[in-house]
Amino acid sequence: MTIQLFAHPFSSYCWKALIALYENGTPFDYRPLDPDHPDNGSEWATLWPLRKMPVLVDEGQTILETSVIIEYLDGTYPGPARLIPADPAAAIEVRMLDRIFDNYVMTPMMKHVSDAMRVGDAKDPSGVADAGVMLDGIYAWLDSRLAGRAWAAGDTFGLADCAGAPALFYADWVRPISAEHGVLRDYRARVLARPSVARAVEEARPYRAFFPLGAPDRD
Repeated sequence: MTIQLFAHPFSSYCWKALIALYENGTPFDYRPLDPDHPDNGSEWATLWPLRKMPVLVDEGQTILETSVIIEYLDGTYPGPARLIPADPAAAIEVRMLDRIFDNYVMTPMMKHVSDAMRVGDAKDPSGVADAGVMLDGIYAWLDSRLAGRAWAAGDTFGLADCAGAPALFYADWVRPISAEHGVLRDYRARVLARPSVARAVEEARPYRAFFPLGAPDRD
């Protein structure tokens, strides 16, 4: 039975899992979650009633949460690119940066996006302002942390980069990374040029018109 991934190509968290699959050429059945595939949506809702994307299914086992999905793939379907190092100390750095990208880049980025979809009194300008401050702070921290590194956690592409690519792709759309953070800007450009990431970017391109804040004419 082939791995199944319930996902949408424009979703940042779906990118994270897709990049891991593409990086190792892991065969899988893409189950798109869109109006053209209602049966996929119905099955997805049964598998995970909270309807969060993506969801991976393998041999009847349902795997939730992108970091866990990538851990599962790395252990069950290892390929030439090991996404989590065998060395415990190196693995801690990878896992830590994975959580930092999700919690302190992806989350405040999504605050900007979700607020743009609200109307009237439902908008939360104070929350958006706080999210902007968080992004500014994490940009500065990452700019220092990534200095001298080819990839997020060192010389090897891995889990942290699967998280960093979509997080920084969209975060720079909502809160551009300033020129003073040249290390981070260069890392973003480098990771977006990675073939597995570039494939995810291209697959999402047809959906850019749906970006609530308006997609910039770049990337």
